[in-house]
Amino acid sequence: MASNNKFFSHATIEKNVGILIILSILVVSFAGLVQIVPLFFQHSTTQAAPGVKPLNALQLVGRDVFIKEGCVGCHSQQVRVLASEVQRYGPYSVAAEGVYDYPFLWGSRRMGPDLARVGGRYSDDWHRIHLRDPRVFVKQSNMPAYYWLQHKDVSNENVQNRMKSLNAIHKFHHGEVMYSDEEIAKAPEMLKGKTEEDAVIAYLQNLGVGYVAALREQELQQSKQ
Repeated sequence: MASNNKFFSHATIEKNVGILIILSILVVSFAGLVQIVPLFFQHSTTQAAPGVKPLNALQLVGRDVFIKEGCVGCHSQQVRVLASEVQRYGPYSVAAEGVYDYPFLWGSRRMGPDLARVGGRYSDDWHRIHLRDPRVFVKQSNMPAYYWLQHKDVSNENVQNRMKSLNAIHKFHHGEVMYSDEEIAKAPEMLKGKTEEDAVIAYLQNLGVGYVAALREQELQQSKQ
């Protein structure tokens, strides 16, 4: 008959909170390392997906406005691998689309629709009206109106420092910079006469465009073979 007085048994762990906590931490840490560490060495997560490029100066400022105004709290940018989501939004998101994102804006909360594939879906004028008064298009919309964005000039935003900082971060992670010296030098020109509204629209119109276009081109080439 097996003895019931084993020192290191399931019952012993359950009855000793200290041992239970230590073992739980060890298991979670090991499992995390097994899942996370390989991602740092896979091309599917460390190299940009086809068609994905760094944001230009105006789009970069628009992204910062998007974060500042809290849009990121209500809109995810991550189409999940579910048929219902793919049918509604388009191709599901892949990790390599976010190689140039610092920080990631994938999100998980959806008070509003996912925006990962919103680029090019509507005109600039549509976005302009929608930002100023979302109820014009959807009477039940709970999205706040951002009418003041049209009055906030971004001509004097120091976007060059942001681009230099992103270069440093990206070089640390990937060994190369995101922006050339020429792109950084010309950045202020792109912001002249623009407002926060223009910047946000430029950012939204870029979401998913490059990746989806490259994906469609790849599918077209495969269909010809």
